[in-house]
Amino acid sequence: MNSSDLKTFLDAKFRQYNTTQFIQSDPVSIPHRFSRKQDIEISALWTAILSWGQRITIISKAIELFALMDNAPYEFVINHSENDLLRLMAFRHRTFNTTDTLYFIHFFRNYYRKSESLEDLFIPDRGALNVESGLNRFHQSFFNLPEAPVRTIKHIPSPLRGSACKRLNMFLRWMVRDDGKGVDFGIWKKIKPSQLICPCDLHVERVAKKLGLMTRNHADWKAAIELTDNLKLFDPMDPVKYDYALFGLGIVEKF
Repeated sequence: MNSSDLKTFLDAKFRQYNTTQFIQSDPVSIPHRFSRKQDIEISALWTAILSWGQRITIISKAIELFALMDNAPYEFVINHSENDLLRLMAFRHRTFNTTDTLYFIHFFRNYYRKSESLEDLFIPDRGALNVESGLNRFHQSFFNLPEAPVRTIKHIPSPLRGSACKRLNMFLRWMVRDDGKGVDFGIWKKIKPSQLICPCDLHVERVAKKLGLMTRNHADWKAAIELTDNLKLFDPMDPVKYDYALFGLGIVEKF
């Protein structure tokens, strides 16, 4: 398949999967339960971090988590009492445990008492071509509190550590892209869609390699950059829109 045919193919698959029908069976359905900006941010980031394993399980665990916060995560993290935290002590998802849950709440409370949006934590350096510096800054900021537990570090990746940052890049896609199709939120305006990096999970990696969009053997940060740079050849302003095409081809069509 030549470059022109591949672009036509991926554009068609993007249009096929970038619809509101995509929402129900995807973790993005969780932040779509909320309308307040801070609720969307908290639920989106937390759901993204929990997004490993089967999608149906991820969605179920996220629903469980936010139900424990009375489905008002911003109000909960800001105004909870010590007794309110007791109901969260039993929450688990794979290796994400009580220590991680309590620190996430502590971080959110500390941050939102000073700031209105998480966006400022992710803004790339001036002139940066992508969000790498923003992701590294978020990692540093998240663990800058003296109470930060060492065990929680494994749940927050960073390019500095070589990670492809699949879950955080998915979160950024949700927050930044605004194409009017109703899936991504587009509530952040200080980061450009052209700076986003394609989330690189196993399904996307497999399809990308079959299509010649990725050559690296290991799905690390350099692989995510390689994939995104190749997608920029088709749309330099919004390369990550093709995440829909690659994901749909991988998980729905078993391409």
